[in-house]
Amino acid sequence: MPAPELDPALLGKLAGAVSFICGATHACTLALKKAAESGDKADIKRAHAQFKKLKPSEQAAALNMIR
Repeated sequence: MPAPELDPALLGKLAGAVSFICGATHACTLALKKAAESGDKADIKRAHAQFKKLKPSEQAAALNMIR
């Protein structure tokens, strides 16, 4: 299954939500911030992989925060 197309603005919002939930130095937060800043497909892929490693409750909370 191909990785979803995520725009940098959405990744920036998601980074803020994950930062609030998991902390500013969490690996997922850092990956999302880097992907939001660079917009590089490889960075986005790494950020997506880090997001998938979060607990389902953390994923749901972050996604609900950016709605």
